[in-house]
Amino acid sequence: MTDAEIAGFIRANLPIAPVPGVPEIRLHSAVPSSRIGRLTQDDEAADAPYWAHRWAGGLALARHILDRPETVRGRRILDLGAGSGLVGIAAAKAGARRITAVETGRHAVAALRLNAKLNGVNIAVQRADVAALPLPDADTVLVGDLFYTDELAERVTNFLDGCLGAGIDILVGDPWRRPLPLGRLREIARYDVFESGLRSVASGVFRFGVQQTSKR
Repeated sequence: MTDAEIAGFIRANLPIAPVPGVPEIRLHSAVPSSRIGRLTQDDEAADAPYWAHRWAGGLALARHILDRPETVRGRRILDLGAGSGLVGIAAAKAGARRITAVETGRHAVAALRLNAKLNGVNIAVQRADVAALPLPDADTVLVGDLFYTDELAERVTNFLDGCLGAGIDILVGDPWRRPLPLGRLREIARYDVFESGLRSVASGVFRFGVQQTSKR
């Protein structure tokens, strides 16, 4: 599919609806009738359609940003592994000065652009892998649901370490998946959210920092 055909498929098959728990934002989201696999069935290199679903970490992080807009207001934001764009859109609505959303696949990039336009916000969309990203020109990095395999968690942590060394603030949303580097995180909020499939999940919002050591 061309980029235009991907966007057309998303518009035609992924209905627009308010996000449960974050009704300020509407997204194109997959439903059973979307048959989302048709987007990738003829493209072995296509990205998995994670971007078509709601995930707990992004839901919690978006809710936190909208409830506490001072978290991002006036700041330059990098939304890493942006998926549907939920977190970056929340940052834009909360008054961030500039948002860059990074994703790896063509389908995700198309969805990001459609969802940003749908919500009337400006987001610069960049297609890149975290391992190849340079140090961002940002004040805050937002990371939702990227710690779901050991290999990816290692790559993300290495990138965030570089950001931390440059004085960039880092917030992570995640429902305590196993690869989450808990020794690097300080929980600052917790939310009960509804992932795709309407399953209630407890998810945390964390500040990423240096390795924590136990006190004796």
